[in-house]
Amino acid sequence: MSPEYDAYDSSGRLLAEERAGDNAPPLTVSELSASLKRTVEDRFGHVRLRGEISGYKRAASGHLYLCLKDDNAVIDGVMWKGGAQRLAFAAQDGVEVIATGKLTTYPGRSKYQIVIERMELAGEGALMALLEKLKAKLAAEGLFASERKKPLPFLPRTIGVVTSPTGAVIRDILHRLSDRCPTDVLVWPVLVQGAGAAEQVARAVRGFSAMDGSGPLRRPDLVIVARGGGSIEDLWSFNEEIVVRAVADCTIPIISAVGHETDTTLCDHAADRRAPTPTAAAEMAVPVRAELLAGLTEMGLRSGRAVRRSAAQARERLEMQARLMPTPDTLLSPQRQRLDQLSDALAGGLRHRLAEARAHLSEAGAALRPPLLRQHLHRATERLDRLRLRPDYLTRAHRDCATAFDRVARHFASLDPDLPLQRGYARVMAGGHLVASVDAARTAGDVVLHFRDGTVGARVGDAAPPLETLAAPAISPPRPARRARGPEEGQQDLFS
Repeated sequence: MSPEYDAYDSSGRLLAEERAGDNAPPLTVSELSASLKRTVEDRFGHVRLRGEISGYKRAASGHLYLCLKDDNAVIDGVMWKGGAQRLAFAAQDGVEVIATGKLTTYPGRSKYQIVIERMELAGEGALMALLEKLKAKLAAEGLFASERKKPLPFLPRTIGVVTSPTGAVIRDILHRLSDRCPTDVLVWPVLVQGAGAAEQVARAVRGFSAMDGSGPLRRPDLVIVARGGGSIEDLWSFNEEIVVRAVADCTIPIISAVGHETDTTLCDHAADRRAPTPTAAAEMAVPVRAELLAGLTEMGLRSGRAVRRSAAQARERLEMQARLMPTPDTLLSPQRQRLDQLSDALAGGLRHRLAEARAHLSEAGAALRPPLLRQHLHRATERLDRLRLRPDYLTRAHRDCATAFDRVARHFASLDPDLPLQRGYARVMAGGHLVASVDAARTAGDVVLHFRDGTVGARVGDAAPPLETLAAPAISPPRPARRARGPEEGQQDLFS
């Protein structure tokens, strides 16, 4: 048997034993994991891997976890929070990248992984693929729809500009606005490329949109997002989703002026108007002041000419109408003749009315003689004597009223329904109604008999006692006749 076979003899012994010449002592799992970790980190302390992102996930702590894969292999990767914040693009599944970092092991799962320090897109093709993917996603949400576009104001009083305060872009915009139509400009300084540029641009756009004009600064009527030309990497901040959504949600009309004529970003699609250059954006924002003044001057001249032409036409029409109208003498001659006639008739009428008044005054004065007045007084005295009230008239009227009242009282007493009860009769009631026939009594069954001194209940049956057994009703003595009362007694009874 060879020595090699003897060294690894698996004879099924229960306890492990040290053998002579054995220089490989047993290792713990932790020791082996630590040894592998040192070996891998020393050997692969700096590597660059090209692969496609898969299983991308951002943890609540800010760390990124993902896998890099190609056609035949997959490796896990992690990017700590600090590196993730410096990432220049929004990582997502399906993007091909080049990751720079170091390999290490994760003893807890016996896996090796790459700790990514920097991650970049793998060439312009990958960048354009990412751009097209994001563009399709945002277009599907309607962020680029034409019906979302707002019209630009004709003459904005205040313009907000989102750009770098140190570049040539802001100088070009201010110079062009000053040449065309000076207006107030609010500049929100931001980074236009590099880490954090997208967040600053989005925050500036949302800040302008949130202004309500209640503070010391006036709310802009128009916003311009501007940046000079550059490569696609330089302009990538304006392709970020956060910027595109901020531009699309802005409540103020917005112009995108990013890059030169050939440069197109997703911000251009989301804005209400795209300008090929920042200078062109300033030209879109305001009209030419000199042209406005010239137009106003021309409209003033035209309005003056129109007023003068209208006045001249009205004057001509007035002169033509005046020639057709009759003269004042022609219009007033009939009235003058009638006035003369009425003046003559007025004098004669006054004389006639005065004569009639004098005659009437003479007749009235003749009627005011003393004998005639005494005669009128005697006649009035006789009428007054005839109208005086006499006692016998009042006594006779009082007696007649008392007699009539007594007659009504006797008639009312004769109609009293309880009067027959005093003579021994009874009133039959059932259910609050008067029973006036045998059939009604049989139908009711239980009845109430009302007598002079109270009521009793009774049940009506079919059999009735013979008439001979019924006692003859007592005949009440006749009531004494009511004696006539004199006028004095009737009067006393009336007022008692």
